[in-house]
Amino acid sequence: MKTTMKLMATTCLTLSATLAAADGHMADEMTIVSWGGAYSSSQENAYHIPYAEMTGVTIINDASSAEAVAKLRAMSEAGNITWDVVDVVASDAIRLCDEGLALEIDFDTQLAVGDDGSTATEDFGDLLVSDCFIPQIVYSTTVGYRTDLVGDTPPTDICAIFDTETYPGMRSLEKRPINNMEWALLCDGVAKADVYDVLETDEGQTQAFAKLDTIKDSVIWWSAGADTPQLLADGEIIMGSTYNGRLFSLIEEQGQPVAMLWDAQVFDLDGWIIPTGLSPEREARALDYVYFATDTQRLADQAKYISYGPARASSAPLVGQHATLGIDMAPHMPTDPANATNTFLYNYTWWADYRDDLDAKFQVWLSQ
Repeated sequence: MKTTMKLMATTCLTLSATLAAADGHMADEMTIVSWGGAYSSSQENAYHIPYAEMTGVTIINDASSAEAVAKLRAMSEAGNITWDVVDVVASDAIRLCDEGLALEIDFDTQLAVGDDGSTATEDFGDLLVSDCFIPQIVYSTTVGYRTDLVGDTPPTDICAIFDTETYPGMRSLEKRPINNMEWALLCDGVAKADVYDVLETDEGQTQAFAKLDTIKDSVIWWSAGADTPQLLADGEIIMGSTYNGRLFSLIEEQGQPVAMLWDAQVFDLDGWIIPTGLSPEREARALDYVYFATDTQRLADQAKYISYGPARASSAPLVGQHATLGIDMAPHMPTDPANATNTFLYNYTWWADYRDDLDAKFQVWLSQ
């Protein structure tokens, strides 16, 4: 296996024009930015540790992905890019690519072929939503609730978030408009198929904020994916939104009295971008890392530690049991048929266009 890994790195070195410009020399330290908590732990086990053991590179972890766009804009303006590889959602990757802040990737020469012989373009398929975005996982944002605090009628649909009469107590929601605006409209009677058309209008945005007004005093706003699991574990909230893998960790690994609500779970993509403006040595290291970290086996390995589906089709057959719990991971994936009976398809291209405007309006609304 170690020989194979070295060959992959050598192949990447040969194929990359950037690496050739750097005379093959790569930086011996890199900063990788992600979301922290159980998600970063899964990347540490699946990617960082084996890559560091293979190459000797020192990896510095930074859990600032929630602020990736703003911070990369600031770094670019200052001419001081301190990050080497950044984990972002698809809509953020599209924005960063459009603004020239993320490196364009030649997928079929700078990423590994699939274990089944497919090219990277064939293997990732429709998940290649931007020239700069290297997909890792399919995940969902959903809701967890304390089973010991919801009484005899546990929630069954997403609108329980807005039902403070049946489920009194604090809840947590992400401190940004994404998902909250969609759920607000769904629970205010807008049909699923019409949500983004409605949200595109001033009237639709007013409607969504009005619905959120009804629970504003009962919400703790979170910025990091680990926040809601901690608030649930501490009993400070009765329910809250977060990523399905965080809830898997809370329920299955920590044994907390928490259950997951799959209704209206919002599917999204997460993956890597490499900032533009790195030195040739740092860019070479970043490309070598993503070549390794997004091959068939590595993406399948991440599913041993967290319940996110690998982005490569060739990785799916390799997903098996949890690394330490020994349980079958397939029933815990958001794409499992039993969990995916009523999903909401997040429109990352829509949010790439409207994010800055709605972010500003959301912050004004929060301050009122």
